[in-house]
Amino acid sequence: MAEQPKRNFKAIVADVTEGFVSINPIFLKPFNEGALKSLHAAIEKKQIEIRIEVFPYHDVELIRKRNLKLQRLYTALIVIKNFAREKKISLK
Repeated sequence: MAEQPKRNFKAIVADVTEGFVSINPIFLKPFNEGALKSLHAAIEKKQIEIRIEVFPYHDVELIRKRNLKLQRLYTALIVIKNFAREKKISLK
């Protein structure tokens, strides 16, 4: 099997968070098991980072942006979990 190229998962997750990249099965196809686990872990870590930030109670626009980022990350996690289940890959 060919060597998997090194990826910067933090950069991929940042692009997903900002909406520049969408995670779908075609995007995940070249990922091997280790890369898929690393991407999954990086997304979970980014979710925690966003949730730790102080909640902007009085700024509707910031609340909307925060929730949109969390929604994108959650959607990416669901797609990764379903893709891994189809390929019989354990993410834990």
